[in-house]
Amino acid sequence: MAIKFQYNKTSLQQIEKQLKMRQRTLPIIKNKETALRLEVKRCKEEVAELEVRLKQQIAGYESMYALWGEFDATLVELKDVEIERKKVAGVVVPVLTNIRLEAKPFGIFSAPKWYFDGIKLLHGLAKTAVEREFAVAKQELLDHARRKTTQKVNLFEKVQIPGFQEAVRKIKRFMEDEENLSKSSQKILKSLQEKRALAEEEEARKEDAA
Repeated sequence: MAIKFQYNKTSLQQIEKQLKMRQRTLPIIKNKETALRLEVKRCKEEVAELEVRLKQQIAGYESMYALWGEFDATLVELKDVEIERKKVAGVVVPVLTNIRLEAKPFGIFSAPKWYFDGIKLLHGLAKTAVEREFAVAKQELLDHARRKTTQKVNLFEKVQIPGFQEAVRKIKRFMEDEENLSKSSQKILKSLQEKRALAEEEEARKEDAA
């Protein structure tokens, strides 16, 4: 990263201010990245668990496949999904709070006895499927934030902080060289003035002697 600066005290102060700000912020960003990594890991585990549960429920559904031709699938309806927004490691994500499923009334005496099991199974399938969708969405949001945070950590740690440190070194070196040159010039000028003064004194003595 090319840091724009000038070889003067004002520019040095500005560069040092930018450097200190990044050095203070870096540990905070690193902590956020760590927190996001942990949350993403938890989400992946949650998604994996829900997928296992969903497969088990689908297997149960398939075991009753011969009977589903008699079942009225419209008896189970997803009425509403309630969510709220919550900050997780500084990232706003949707959190599932409630799934409202409704079972429509049916003829208890005319319908097969296994209808109750069928309704229960469909309830479980629908609930798990919705939970999985929310878990995946949450994981994607957190993983996106984690990648952005990692990029910022790398930018600060590997590019900007070393760039500002190098700029500070260059400005200080230039100013030191300039100061040393000024001191050397002053010494040379003083020496010349002293020599000139001695020469003038010598000349004055000769005139007085004459």
